[in-house]
Amino acid sequence: MEQLDARGLADELLLTGIRNPVLQFLRIDLSRLPSRYPHVLVTPQYNTERLLLSRAQAHGVTIMRGHEATGVQQDETGVDVAVRAPDGAERSLRADFVVGADGRNSCVRRSLGLPFPGRSAVRSMMLADVRLAEPPTRPPTVGAIGDAFAIVVPFGDAWFRVMAWNRRHPMPDDAPVDLEEIREVARRALGSDFAMHDPRWLSRFHSDERQSPRYRVGRVFLVGDAAHVHSPAGGMGLNTSLQDSANLSWKLTAVQRGRAPDSLLDTYENERHPVGRRVLRMSGALLRGVLTTPRALCGVRDFSARTVLKTPWVARRLAGAISGLDISYTSAAGAHPLAGKRAPDVPLSDGRRLYEALRARRFVLVIPNDSPHLSSLISEWSDEVEIVSARGSTKKSVLVRPDAYIAWAVSDESPERRIDATRHALADWCGAQPATPGSRASLV
Repeated sequence: MEQLDARGLADELLLTGIRNPVLQFLRIDLSRLPSRYPHVLVTPQYNTERLLLSRAQAHGVTIMRGHEATGVQQDETGVDVAVRAPDGAERSLRADFVVGADGRNSCVRRSLGLPFPGRSAVRSMMLADVRLAEPPTRPPTVGAIGDAFAIVVPFGDAWFRVMAWNRRHPMPDDAPVDLEEIREVARRALGSDFAMHDPRWLSRFHSDERQSPRYRVGRVFLVGDAAHVHSPAGGMGLNTSLQDSANLSWKLTAVQRGRAPDSLLDTYENERHPVGRRVLRMSGALLRGVLTTPRALCGVRDFSARTVLKTPWVARRLAGAISGLDISYTSAAGAHPLAGKRAPDVPLSDGRRLYEALRARRFVLVIPNDSPHLSSLISEWSDEVEIVSARGSTKKSVLVRPDAYIAWAVSDESPERRIDATRHALADWCGAQPATPGSRASLV
């Protein structure tokens, strides 16, 4: 939600769903997260897709529906993508860079010769969108008893998403789903089937835990499920994938504009691969804790979890980890302690918030409100950096990347040293020359 807020999309998405301050899967309280969005937003995925599609098209992106990428080949100057049209006709497209966001069975990843090591975490998960004649009073509703798991999530429009797993009846992904089996599993796991009826969609899938060893090969990159897949436990998939894209996009833009060296693109894998690995471990541990506990011990499991989560620091750590707000990236030796951390959405002296300033898709330099003279001394970076003043008293100057992470910070320096340090930081992160006119790169 914060990444969408930095692009002006979050408020519109909020109107489409239901906010829940508790992550029911683990009963983790999110209401105290240091964010404008201290909750889970439950909304059908097509609402998120619609907003992203609209934004892409507004920035001139061409969407080739029904076309399939069948392979990629690269050389020192670009990448050729083989494409098959809906009528079977084949063509080749050439690009400076290619980003494979083509899911678990990624053609881009296979073309690079990259393995996808891992294992199946759970098989034969059933999904259904249904109506409920007797909906639960406090949705979302989650239950697990060792041989059955079910969760019921409202969409807010009288439709509910049901996910169910039945240890007693494993089936392949292409086996048809019977609503009666989902009802039976819900009764075992939740104590009620809530009178499910009129399904509009039924499906079955399995969940893997896999990660590509590399996210970059030359001019080709992997993001999202093409780079990593994991169980749905904790609901971390969409957050992780969108942050992959946010991390990579500004770096591609900077390199194409000639404002950064190619080595900046290596930091995408260096920063995001450890995050993907952590999410795989966390989601896998959560899933196994729910699905592998013997039925006789489920009560002990639930009691122990509730007891542990009553410890404030444990609850805070889990909320930060599950939400992704505690993600930080390794910074250079000797860097300020804030470098690499998520930037909080601080208020600015002009009445805006930091994430509103980020909507210009540039770096944002936040300076103390008593040092406006700094703006004129670093004016050569005005195309790449917006300079704003923090509201309230602070001695820190903070350079925020377009993906809302802190690139550099300095505090308690003399005015002369602060100016010198700021100029060095801007040269390191934003380049020394103006942006190339007519650059094709655009961070959307």
